[in-house]
Amino acid sequence: MKTPRSQALLDAISSRVVIADGAMGTMIQEAAPTLDDFQGHEGCNEILNATRPELIASIHKQYLQSGADAIETNTFGANFANLAEYSIVERVYELARAGAEIARQVADDFSHDKQRWVLGSLGPGTKLPTLGHEKYSVLRDHYELAAKGLIDGGADAIMIETVQDLLQAKAAIVGSKRAMKALGIELAILVSVTIETTGTMLLGSEIGAAVTAISALGVDSIGLNCATGPAEMSEHLRYLSRHSSLPILCLPNAGLPILGPHGAHYPLTPNELGSAHA
Repeated sequence: MKTPRSQALLDAISSRVVIADGAMGTMIQEAAPTLDDFQGHEGCNEILNATRPELIASIHKQYLQSGADAIETNTFGANFANLAEYSIVERVYELARAGAEIARQVADDFSHDKQRWVLGSLGPGTKLPTLGHEKYSVLRDHYELAAKGLIDGGADAIMIETVQDLLQAKAAIVGSKRAMKALGIELAILVSVTIETTGTMLLGSEIGAAVTAISALGVDSIGLNCATGPAEMSEHLRYLSRHSSLPILCLPNAGLPILGPHGAHYPLTPNELGSAHA
């Protein structure tokens, strides 16, 4: 049986539109943390959960003040592949838990008017098991560690997002389920795949294959995020609305990203993105 907050999230999703927050990376970029904040690991945003928790908390607060029902933890890269690149893979659990604890505290502070949920973010990393970049078991075991950190930190659901490889998705789902079994707790699992401008996932899987493969693994919601803007997602969302038996989630970028001297820039204006969401 799922925890009361996790079940309440699923009940809400089944009856209305639940609004999640927006981007974390660009907000961190705007805050301009120092190299010292990153402990020498520039670009590893998860480090800020330990060194600058107040910065991450302030980003969560801005989204909740704007009316978001749910906030995602700053743990997108708290996985084997990302942290191994910085030679700090042993910090997976620590940084995942710290990210969840920050989000939990902020969400609780904003729960006086309505319920707010914490989505424990698990990103795809940079190693795709289907291509042999890393063993499935290694990725699975580290996703289990990250999920344990998110659960111990107070997450209401596990959000496996930006999925590019269906075997990577399986590693994250199975790892999350192992963590829940070990801790004796059950949370909702939400999965979001990324469809490229080619019309398929990075490794060539179409949306129909993603729905079939992921739904069979016992998750609670499926959808799309990242890669493209809302216009490019429309056909894939239409497919989901017709063929998925699970609730649908959708978190588009503000258009296709454009790389500039200060990082990624997203071309849609707030009004354009808002209209697309509506």
